[in-house]
Amino acid sequence: MREELDLVFAVVNQKGGVGKTTTSVNLAACMGADGLRVLVVDLDPQGNATSGFGVDKSALQQCVYDLLVNDVPAEELIRPSVCDNVDLIPATINLAGAEVELVAAMSREWRLRRGLDPIRARYQVLLIDSPPSLSLLTLNALAAADRALVPIQCEYYALEGISQLLKTLTLVKQHLNRELSVGGVVLTMHDPRVRLTQQVAEEVRRYFGDQALDTVIPRNVRLSEAPSHGIPVNIYDPRSRGSEAYRSLARELAERFSLEPARGASRAAA
Repeated sequence: MREELDLVFAVVNQKGGVGKTTTSVNLAACMGADGLRVLVVDLDPQGNATSGFGVDKSALQQCVYDLLVNDVPAEELIRPSVCDNVDLIPATINLAGAEVELVAAMSREWRLRRGLDPIRARYQVLLIDSPPSLSLLTLNALAAADRALVPIQCEYYALEGISQLLKTLTLVKQHLNRELSVGGVVLTMHDPRVRLTQQVAEEVRRYFGDQALDTVIPRNVRLSEAPSHGIPVNIYDPRSRGSEAYRSLARELAERFSLEPARGASRAAA
């Protein structure tokens, strides 16, 4: 059992386009603005969390691939202060080859956890942005995590595949990581004008009970625009509905897991 006061979330859902990267980037930024020390680990070969913080992927010499495959220390890969109190371990397209190269590796599901262990105690929250698949990269994220954070889009097929994801979480808990549990299910792309959206939200809350978080992330133009500017939404447009929702989500999770601002950390105005 770990003694450090850190918490690792794997942001997971095998479906694409449900808001995993949007949640990873904006939740991290809002937690950082509240004074928590946060590390984002981009574990998706698309590298959208990396570009979402304004990091030029084409200029990177190394990324999380080198941690997984070449045993490069995480310390050497960190991009510090991508926004207030938030550091980043970036990803590039090189990561796409990691699954093939790790097939024959010893303890291949544990590579990320072992790589992050030396730096975990620096941070109060680590957020691992996972790819849209139940792949070896996702297994590495879940083996390294304390909690799974599951974004679910408020649309018709929202629950399709969730039983498969929950089965995977159960198997990972049994065979790789006994400490893993669901830390929260967050409803994304919510549009209260659409009746079906409300029905899906109600179904998700019935299905997950207390694991479904109170905060709901709305459909919001500013959330869609912010990544093209390479900044989180709370910086791009602090007064937008998207920014307010992710601030609320950050505070709900901080309260749920008793996370307190780091001593000496800067704190943005609410």
